[in-house]
Amino acid sequence: MKIMIDAGHGPNTPGKRSPDGRLREFHFNLAVAEEVKKRLLLEGHTVLFSHQSDKDVPLYERTSLANRLKVDLFVSIHANALGHTFNATSGIETFTYTKPQKATQQLAFAVQQSLLAVTGRKDRGVKQADFAVLRDTHMPAILVECGFMTHKQEVELLKSAIYRKYCAQAICFGITCFEANH
Repeated sequence: MKIMIDAGHGPNTPGKRSPDGRLREFHFNLAVAEEVKKRLLLEGHTVLFSHQSDKDVPLYERTSLANRLKVDLFVSIHANALGHTFNATSGIETFTYTKPQKATQQLAFAVQQSLLAVTGRKDRGVKQADFAVLRDTHMPAILVECGFMTHKQEVELLKSAIYRKYCAQAICFGITCFEANH
């Protein structure tokens, strides 16, 4: 299977950081994406990145690349935020486009359940949104939010190497479960 992994946003995207400035979202996203790639390659998949570690890649370039290369799955990795201050909102959620294909729904459910089982975080559910990486791709595409940078406990998890590995492991397991049923 050919899978495109997207470390959401970019290293210089304004505002995508924890309220205390100690975590940039892209650093979490990139670390998880690299671990996901390493694991999926070991399972025999072809894995491509839509992002670059040294510059912000526009969304249309990410989706165009996925479509042009005819990847089988597109997975965008993120850390969430609510506002610009620490607050009580926490948990994991997975997004599909507003009119998802059945396969996309199944992929989202498999990855969401796997993330919950591995991390033990609060279930915020599988949701729908009109995000460009979901709307403009032609294959099953999901966007995962692995915790909130605006939650004091979760931001510490997001900064930890072990939590990043857990998230990567869970995303890979969800993909494997999805693949086994297709």
